Amino acid sequence: MNEMQRSQKLDEFKKSITNKFKIYNSLFLSLPYTDMENVGMLVPLLFEQCKKGLKSGKKPQDILSDFFTQFVGIEEEQAQIDFMFRIIQYVERQVVLYDSVEDAAFPKLQEYTSSLSIKDYFELVDQNKNWDKIAKKLSSFSARIVLTAHPTQFYSPSVLDIIADMRVLIDENRIDDIDLTLQQLGLTSLINAKKPTPLDEAKNIIHILRNTYYQAIGELFQYVKSNIRDSDFNNYNIIKLGFWPGGDRDGNPFVTADMTRKVADELRLTLMKCYYNDLKVLRRKLTFKGLQESLNELNLKLYKAMFQENFLLSYAEIAEKLTEIRQTLITDYHSLYLDELNALMDKVHIFKTHFAALDIRQDHSKHYLTVETILRQQRAIKDSLDELSESELVKWLLEGDISLDPNDFDEDIVKETIINIKQLKEIQERNGEDGCNRYIISNSEDIFAVLFVFGLFRWCGWKTEEITFDIIPLFETMKGMEASEAVMQTLFDTPIYRNHLQLRKETHTIMLGFSDGTKDGGYLKANWSILKTKETLSKICKKNGIKAIFFDGRGGPPARGGGKTHRFYAAQTKDVANHEIQLTIQGQTITSTYGTKEQFIHNAEQLLTAGLSNNLFGKEHLIPTTQRKLIEELSELSYGKYEALKQHEKFIPYLEQRSTLKYYTRANIGSRPGKRGNKKQLTLSDLRAISFVGSWSQLKQNVPGYFGLGTAIKKLKEEGRFGEVKALYRDVPFFRALMHNSMMSLAKTNFDLTSYMRDDQEFGGFWSILNEEFELSKKMLLQVSGHKILMEDEVVSRESVRIRERIVLPLLVIQQNALYHITQDSNLKELYEKIVTRSLYGNINASRNSA
Repeated sequence: MNEMQRSQKLDEFKKSITNKFKIYNSLFLSLPYTDMENVGMLVPLLFEQCKKGLKSGKKPQDILSDFFTQFVGIEEEQAQIDFMFRIIQYVERQVVLYDSVEDAAFPKLQEYTSSLSIKDYFELVDQNKNWDKIAKKLSSFSARIVLTAHPTQFYSPSVLDIIADMRVLIDENRIDDIDLTLQQLGLTSLINAKKPTPLDEAKNIIHILRNTYYQAIGELFQYVKSNIRDSDFNNYNIIKLGFWPGGDRDGNPFVTADMTRKVADELRLTLMKCYYNDLKVLRRKLTFKGLQESLNELNLKLYKAMFQENFLLSYAEIAEKLTEIRQTLITDYHSLYLDELNALMDKVHIFKTHFAALDIRQDHSKHYLTVETILRQQRAIKDSLDELSESELVKWLLEGDISLDPNDFDEDIVKETIINIKQLKEIQERNGEDGCNRYIISNSEDIFAVLFVFGLFRWCGWKTEEITFDIIPLFETMKGMEASEAVMQTLFDTPIYRNHLQLRKETHTIMLGFSDGTKDGGYLKANWSILKTKETLSKICKKNGIKAIFFDGRGGPPARGGGKTHRFYAAQTKDVANHEIQLTIQGQTITSTYGTKEQFIHNAEQLLTAGLSNNLFGKEHLIPTTQRKLIEELSELSYGKYEALKQHEKFIPYLEQRSTLKYYTRANIGSRPGKRGNKKQLTLSDLRAISFVGSWSQLKQNVPGYFGLGTAIKKLKEEGRFGEVKALYRDVPFFRALMHNSMMSLAKTNFDLTSYMRDDQEFGGFWSILNEEFELSKKMLLQVSGHKILMEDEVVSRESVRIRERIVLPLLVIQQNALYHITQDSNLKELYEKIVTRSLYGNINASRNSA
């Protein structure tokens, strides 16, 4: 993007976002709270005090103490706490308003974007006369967007509806209605009164499926279909939706077999409502006598299917009836409204009867326990699986004749695992096979991650030659990634499993975990290891005649594989199999990046064009051997620094005692606990990546997004090799994409907030290690990129980050103040703990990709 484009985009941002936000923000003065007018007047003042105070090294507790004394006149501690709660409420709603303003401006800002839309892409194809090539690629390429319910998304449907209404009102500048809607927002609770169940989480995301994605995917498909110059185009998988709430039981004991079934039903019933509403609109146009019987019959069946969970209407039945209506329309009624009918038929072909494919996920350790318990009951072992040789255990799993009854077992996890695998066939019968046909195993490190699941399916009554499931290993630790090549080759060499792959169209999906990878290996090493693993696995699959599909487990922030996702995919090397892009979208990224129809279409297009541009226009990326060695060197140096930090005796205590870590599980955000298992002693391996990354984000230290990079680059600079690093940044898109994401993490960092910890008797030294690496990483990355400021090329993202950080600064100071008082064993400790928990919400929402 050139200077002129940057300037135009910034002007548009100020006009459409900054100025509108200032105007509508002033309406908050009339929010219907007790004394809220007073709070509204004082928040800007508090912001200035926080900003100046932190800059001059003032402690959060002193900033607030002076504020209450000098500006508010509140001396009693309880009254101060009440006032802080009101500020938190106010800031939370400011964040909702800012989200609405930014979302409303999204279409306007896209006019200034340099990213490639499908339309731009087709124009390029036109110039290059590559239509045959693109038609062939688009006929099979797809992007699978898998929605997860990890605990970083907690706007309820009612708040999401308010945001949607606000977007329209802001777009149309309807000031009186905006005022009214802000008052509604003021009286609407933004937080969950109790912890959501997995079904609640599922319903929240299904609400977005129904109100946004159903239409968005339909429109995107129509656009591709009408522009591809292929009248027979029928790749209904071009955008696929996956779904984890209700299926992902890894570390979440509340996801039971019963819950999985309920969520599957909810997905199907909601889809039937979408079809029913579309048909209702169509019936007002198709008023012709010869169509009424067929239309009424389908209408009645859809009506039943959307309310009666045991009235099953199959995909074939719906498609057949619509085809019959279509034929009559063409033959007898001059094809009137045929486009509208075709659009509905295309949606039926896309969503079938499942809406989104419900994935099942569980941790390998739970399968280990289950298999061990079963084989003990079968008297194949006395106590432990270690008693069997590898070949004996494989024989049991692939050929052992076992028939399981869940009632024969006492352990809940064993019983639940058996019940769930037994019921999956029925879910396929109800929602269609595409509705549930993937089983993912977390923490995969050996062949048994896959074979335990294969064996459990057999023992639960599935015939070996009829297992209609892809069994997907998730390699997420350094150990898992290193072992992955041998694991996959051994599986391919196993005849019975190889036969299973024939049934699965000679395709194997392999999942790679960015979150736990980064937690384990640091930012650069994790991302580099994942790229190398993909290259290696692509090669091994190709050698064995298997089509490799990679499924990326990505979070919102760079530290969990997020950041600018399309940039990451466009930078993949030519040695990575590129048949399909699959990734998880989670937490507030669901609403912030894919929340509106326009955002969904834009970001889905970005995924498609990023994947496709690697195959066309000669854009295949290669990283030369010398530069690969350089990335390797940098990744090992940064890993060394990060590993030393992890081994520091204060690492876990610092997170436990000086961060919001333990408060994540207290907030009624998600149904899943913050760590795996229930050991009393906290270990890094048990700690959820979300809580881990989120806690650093709340501290405004964002350590996992950059830690070690500064040290690594400085070492090469001292060796006189800085030019090599600059050339790497300039010439290798993969490395450049990672550095840009790290610069985003650095831009969201504010060590002034916790500078008081410098004098902390226990943690002062540890805080200084973090601060020094932050300063060094910032300095080195600016030098490598040649930029004067962080995120220099990304004016809109940079401005958005700046405004959001301003909004939540008072909230962060209040949070740090509360954490301080908790360490001082205040008499009001319980209230301060509530402040910390409550302050998580606004900060996570403001960050939009914090966890």
